[in-house]
Parts: sequence; structure tokens; C-alpha cells
Amino acid sequence: MNTNKVVKFLNSFFERVIKTVIILTLKYQYIMKINGPLIPAKFVERPNRFITIIDINGIKYRSHLPDPGRLKELLNPGANLLVRPVSENSKRKTRYTTVMVNHNGQLISLVSSLPNQFVKEALLKKELPMLKNYSLLRPEISVGNHRFDFLLQGSNGKNFYLEVKSVTFVENAVAKFPDAVTTRGTKHARALKELVESGEKAGILFVCQRPDAILFCPMWERDPKLARAVLEANRSGVSVWCITLNVSETEMTFHQEIPVNLE
Repeated sequence: MNTNKVVKFLNSFFERVIKTVIILTLKYQYIMKINGPLIPAKFVERPNRFITIIDINGIKYRSHLPDPGRLKELLNPGANLLVRPVSENSKRKTRYTTVMVNHNGQLISLVSSLPNQFVKEALLKKELPMLKNYSLLRPEISVGNHRFDFLLQGSNGKNFYLEVKSVTFVENAVAKFPDAVTTRGTKHARALKELVESGEKAGILFVCQRPDAILFCPMWERDPKLARAVLEANRSGVSVWCITLNVSETEMTFHQEIPVNLE
């Protein structure tokens, strides 16, 4: 077989391999559908943590914002939003829910509960590489005065307590949490530390609702108590991970796990 035929064979072989990998990835990757329809709107202002004033075709409406973070780098006047109309039968005072913002051509979810939904289904489908050896026993598990997001069980039969935190802030490709002081988050980290010190297993999973981060760090300058609590929890044996998600108007998918730097 001459050199040209060898090159052609190898090119054909690798093309088939790449196509197979792509097909298998699409076949087995968990895809979380986002409820719609979503319609475009413009951000006008934010009178409080849970309300945005939006503009749709020149008419202003109040829209519920399901993310209490500061979001100042995302919610600038004129920012392009995607909002979900409320059912006509709803008794809510707001007619819309603000679901996403388009920031520099990239959609970012503003629904802080979506990471928990994503993680729950991904756990059931064994889609999270760092937790593939764990089974979901139940969501919303209470321990003392604290409630954690998930109770898992390892292949060794041991329980594992998992707390999930939503991340939307990214600066210079670094995902940071929190963008607003969170006393609750600090208490969770300290409680997980105590659990691990008593012999249990536990972890914190930060879920970045955008794909453009390549590193995660606590936002020490915004909430040093939370940052210190996470660092000390990790030093005591609490696992800390961060994943990024691909976000489109209709779905969310796992993008990648990124390294964490807690110091």
C-alpha cells in the first residue's frame, strides 16, 4: 500500500471515529429542556431583587426575576432578555418571568433553581463525571437545622450529602460565587464541614449557567465569610467541584468540569 493510500485510509478512519463519537455523545448526553415559549424583551430596571421592569414592543411590564444575585454585570439598561409569559389562569401579580439574558452574544440563565433540576436528572442518568459512582437516594435532605439539596449513596454504601450552588458571574473566564452576600451559603458550608468531621461524606457542586468559564474561585472580595467557609470545609474533606453548562433558548446540557482554586 503506497503512502497516498495510507493517508486516505487513515483520514477516512478518523472521520468515521469522530462521527461515531459525536453520535454517541448526542445519544447519551443528558439534555434538559427549558419550558417555553420564551419571547424577547428589553431590560429597563430592577426595582428590587425579584422584580425586573421589561419592555416588550414599547410597553413596560413587571417580570419576576428568579435569581436574587446582584447581576449588575448582566442586567444593564437595554440588555436583551428572554422572558416566559405567565399562564392566563395564574393569580400572580407579574405577567412574565425573566428567564435569560443575552450577554455578549451568549445566553445566560437567570433561574437559580435550574441547576438543581439539571443536577437531579444528571445524577439519575449518571452524566456527572465526578459523581458517576453515586446513586441518588432523595432530594431535599434535612440534617439538624440544615437542609441540603441531595442525599446520595456511594458504591460502598456510604451516604454522601451534596449541596448545589448556582453561578452566573464570570470575569476573565473565571467563574465566581457569590455575587451577593449569602449567609445561608456560609451556614451550609460550615454544616457540611461538621458532617465530614463526624465521619460522613459531603460535597459542594457549583453549577455555572454559562459555558465560558475555565476556572472557579470564591468571590473573596464580595463575601469573605462564605469564601473562608468553603475553603475550610474543603480542607476538612468536603469535596468542591464546578461544572459549566451549555445554554440555549430551549435546552441545557453539560459542558465540562473546570478546576477550582479556593484560596
